[in-house]
Amino acid sequence: MQVILLERVAKLGQMGEVVKVKDGYARNFLLPQGKALRATDANVKKFEQTKVQLEAQNLETRKEAEAFAQTIEGQTFVVIRSASDGGALYGSVTTRDVAEAATAGGFTVDKRQVILNAPIKDLGIHPVTVRLHPEVDAAISVNVARSPEEAELQASGKTVQQLAAEAEAAAEYEIGQLFDDIGGAAQDE
Repeated sequence: MQVILLERVAKLGQMGEVVKVKDGYARNFLLPQGKALRATDANVKKFEQTKVQLEAQNLETRKEAEAFAQTIEGQTFVVIRSASDGGALYGSVTTRDVAEAATAGGFTVDKRQVILNAPIKDLGIHPVTVRLHPEVDAAISVNVARSPEEAELQASGKTVQQLAAEAEAAAEYEIGQLFDDIGGAAQDE
């Protein structure tokens, strides 16, 4: 099916282009979302008449998105989840969880705007992309931790595995000191 794109669609084309797509993609996604029109003669003429308005509207929303991107760019949001001692989450952090954390942080973000490159299934700080406009992306970070205190430690640069290794080393040192004290007391007698 031939369609005229009313906005930029990733991996498909720019506004105003006439592209050929599969019928199901056009009927189920592009047309209902208002991202395209069928490429009939009447729609081509209609698009040519409203092209200037659409471009102006697109430019305005892009400027708004760029301004918002400057405020949200580089922000870190904390998501608290339960996890194993090794740092593996019981479940995963979804786009909805990231959007809720950003909203709780004072930014209005919809879950459809959040793009996860891979599922977040372990503790730590993970990069996430927020698509504010088809042409504007912002990079944020999600700090996944078991508690707010652990989130602060992770933000300072320590991982859960490092903390566990430090705790284990401290425990082994204390046990070694205890045996040294017991051994020294036995030699004194």
